[in-house]
Amino acid sequence: MRIFDPHIHMSSRTTDDYERMAAAGVRALVEPAFWIGQPRSNVGSFIDYFDSLIGWEPFRASQFGIRHHCAIALNPKEANDPRCREVIKILPHYLAKDGVVAVGEVGYDSMTPDEDEVFAAQLALAVDHGLPALVHTPHRDKQRGTQRSLDVVKESGIDPGRVVIDHLNEVTVAMVADSGCWMGFSIYPVTKMSPPRMASLLHRYGTARMLVNSAADWGRSDPLLTLRTAEAMRAAGFGDDDVDRVLWQNPVEFYAQSGRLDLAAATPGTPAYSGNSIVRGGS
Repeated sequence: MRIFDPHIHMSSRTTDDYERMAAAGVRALVEPAFWIGQPRSNVGSFIDYFDSLIGWEPFRASQFGIRHHCAIALNPKEANDPRCREVIKILPHYLAKDGVVAVGEVGYDSMTPDEDEVFAAQLALAVDHGLPALVHTPHRDKQRGTQRSLDVVKESGIDPGRVVIDHLNEVTVAMVADSGCWMGFSIYPVTKMSPPRMASLLHRYGTARMLVNSAADWGRSDPLLTLRTAEAMRAAGFGDDDVDRVLWQNPVEFYAQSGRLDLAAATPGTPAYSGNSIVRGGS
């Protein structure tokens, strides 16, 4: 089995997690920029964080033969902090970097006017840089937040096929399915989705434009829940081709739109990126 985790925060995980993921079949991943768990007080803190996403983490992943890619953005939670707004000015520098395959996470936390402004500005950057966008839907009032996210995406002019609306559930999936955007699901203990629920949704909505991720971070989470989802799919009657479609082919198709996805087998212990690249070695 081959697995591409399209949304996982490896900066919060241990090296042992990389080893376990490689043994489970994870060959590639995307790490979106996110809130680290406490407020960042200046732009320099983001610069150091973004530098680690394009440098240190790809190297750490490569030690286990995993290709690490990232998405860069000012996350929705910190969009409300005036100390962080200057981050928007430095984003173009990072959005031009190798290994950056999307703008994200963008979207809503509390659906404030500041979040509206930053969300729209970053979708404009995605259009300018020819990158897909990864949209975070809020944990509270999710149905309204998802619809509002879709409205902003439509207003931005970005092709909906270049947008994934993430953290969906049974309540919000239908509106995204109808929008033309990709549908993202985080398989996460206690909150969000479980593997059996995900398998049920795949029976109902099919496997097209579906992205399944672990969203593993510094909270109670599990980087192997992509594998558990594959097991739940098989138990629910899906075949190997369906599993490969959801856990490998779909994330490859979505992030390949960046023109920077590199799936050549990583050599353990070597840096993951050496120049601009396109999709290769995807089978």
